[in-house]
Amino acid sequence: MIRTEWIPQAYRDIETVAVNKKHMKQLNELQEIISDAVKELNFPGYPAQLYEPLTYILSLGGKRMRPALLLMACDLFGGDVDAAIKPALAIEVFHNFTLMHDDIMDNAPLRRGHTTVHERWNKNAAILSGDVMLVEGYKLMMQVEDRLLRPILDIFNKTAVGVCEGQQLDMEFEELDHVNIDEYLNMIRLKTAVVLGGALKIGALIGGADVKDAELLSGFGENIGLAFQLQDDILDVYGDPEKFGKQVGGDIISNKKTYLQIKALELANKQQAAELDSWTALKQFDAVEKVEAVTAIYNALNIRQYAEDVMQQYADKAFEALDAINLPEEHKQYLRNFADGLLVREN
Repeated sequence: MIRTEWIPQAYRDIETVAVNKKHMKQLNELQEIISDAVKELNFPGYPAQLYEPLTYILSLGGKRMRPALLLMACDLFGGDVDAAIKPALAIEVFHNFTLMHDDIMDNAPLRRGHTTVHERWNKNAAILSGDVMLVEGYKLMMQVEDRLLRPILDIFNKTAVGVCEGQQLDMEFEELDHVNIDEYLNMIRLKTAVVLGGALKIGALIGGADVKDAELLSGFGENIGLAFQLQDDILDVYGDPEKFGKQVGGDIISNKKTYLQIKALELANKQQAAELDSWTALKQFDAVEKVEAVTAIYNALNIRQYAEDVMQQYADKAFEALDAINLPEEHKQYLRNFADGLLVREN
């Protein structure tokens, strides 16, 4: 069970400080706004093999969490949510562009249960469609007030570069024998967390926040993103198979470098390190036996506790940033409840 004692009880108790529903849209409402807006996106019809993949991958669904966060940030500062829809769509289009290219690099046959773009068309079509998808994202992001265009494009650029750097590091890590904790944390920050921070910062500026508050909200998003990814590492080993939504122990089976694996190698004695290396080197093995053996070493080294402690540190940093933002208390509580929902989960 994921520890929750590090979240103050007042933060966990939704009834303690009620969210002002008259003024704040709920997250599911914002996700529906994005889903409806995605359906309204119109790309050119010719050449078909260039543009059809864009409509296809966007139609595969997803939680639309990143663009919804942009709308949420705008709403938090009293801005017009409608004015933030196009830049929010830019975040969603950019995210799906990265998925299209990631699938090519991973040679993945499926995305959200459906055939990937490079399998349905071909790799060259997927690369070129991804390229034009990035451009379409920029076209959407540019549909903000002129006074905000330069700072928002700067944030978008930094976010996009960060994601590419994170993906490159992730691929490089697959070939390295050893990666240290700081390198791993930086990789997941770039690959995952910077998008959350960037979306919140852009939405805050559109909503009328000053630069300081927008930066603080970005810090909240990045640190929550890091905590979320660390929890994902933990759940992959210790989650309930009935609730986790994917194979428990999948990271162990695939030798994926996670916080747990890296920390275990850092703390292991010679015998434990040799056993971990042996399981990593095996090409043929019983998956259940491997997961049980590696998990036993994690347990002996108290790895779950280490991971949860680091997860707590990033969650604490997120709440510290939130406390410093100049927002009404009920709006801060909305964000606390959102973070609670992300981090106190079993899937």
